[in-house]
Amino acid sequence: MKEITASMAGTVLNIFVANGNQVHPGQEVVMLESMKMEIPIESDTVGLVLDVKVNIGDFVNEGDVLIVLE
Repeated sequence: MKEITASMAGTVLNIFVANGNQVHPGQEVVMLESMKMEIPIESDTVGLVLDVKVNIGDFVNEGDVLIVLE
């Protein structure tokens, strides 16, 4: 199992994938907002989305798991 984590603390603005989606390196999976800036979170590997651990509006800390991949 692989995990995509938050690179910084922020609020989840958008989620671009759902369970069962295939992701590729460089694909944006989540958009965070931090200090009024939008920060895209990208997959760094190929995988199938097993679980989306966050919802729009959630606050996450750096290192929190956002997406679990197979």
